Amino acid sequence: MSKSLSADLTSLAADLELALAMADHADLVTMKTFQSSSLRIETKPDLTPVTEADQSAEKLLREVLMQERPLDDILGEEFGASAITSNRRWILDPIDGTKNYVRGVPVWSTLIALTINGVPVLGVVSAPALSRRWWAAKNSGAWTRALGTEPKRIQVSGITEISDASFSYSDAIGWPKNDALSSLNSSTWRQRAYGDFWSHMLVAEGAVDISAEPELGAWDIAALIPIIEEAGGKATAFDGSPALQGGSLVVTNGLLHDRVIHQLEA
Repeated sequence: MSKSLSADLTSLAADLELALAMADHADLVTMKTFQSSSLRIETKPDLTPVTEADQSAEKLLREVLMQERPLDDILGEEFGASAITSNRRWILDPIDGTKNYVRGVPVWSTLIALTINGVPVLGVVSAPALSRRWWAAKNSGAWTRALGTEPKRIQVSGITEISDASFSYSDAIGWPKNDALSSLNSSTWRQRAYGDFWSHMLVAEGAVDISAEPELGAWDIAALIPIIEEAGGKATAFDGSPALQGGSLVVTNGLLHDRVIHQLEA
């Protein structure tokens, strides 16, 4: 770790407290219109849906940051990036899993991350329809809480063989044409498409051993990385490069990572 990054990490406790409060605010906005017949839905240029809840939640998060961290940069899925003026950048996905959200499926979340010098150092994943939340800050462990329970520290599994591993993904869209998905499906013990953020949080909890998605934006990835790494796991792009710049994500308990990357590249 660089000396400059180490120095910047001293304020992370306050940043995490802010991020958790931001998630509380976002939960109120997103749950207000979840499964509502009055929810307005539009289609973005890439033909993916966006709702009034996506936009309202991100606007709220940006307003909080502009008040509480006015010198920090912001990147959000719905409203893009602010000018680069700081080594600190907040990365926001107001609703990860919008397609589930619009159909009334409870597997969606708000993702809040902080990067310092391009390194994700803090992440919050809040899934209010599942009554679950996960969070982590660098060197502080990974945690989860279900509604009405005390926070619990989490860690990845100790599975050492792919043939014993449980594998989760979102769907078959966007995978490489080398049958990588088929290879992982056929070589693992169990396969499920829990989807989106949930696949990766299940790896962090040790309930699943491998998860992967082929086409993602930085806002889909940034909040997940600190949680996975603080739980003892590993997260990279499909080619093994840093996930945040790679546009894809493979997550493992760390013990299986090199072999999974080999299968993805074969």
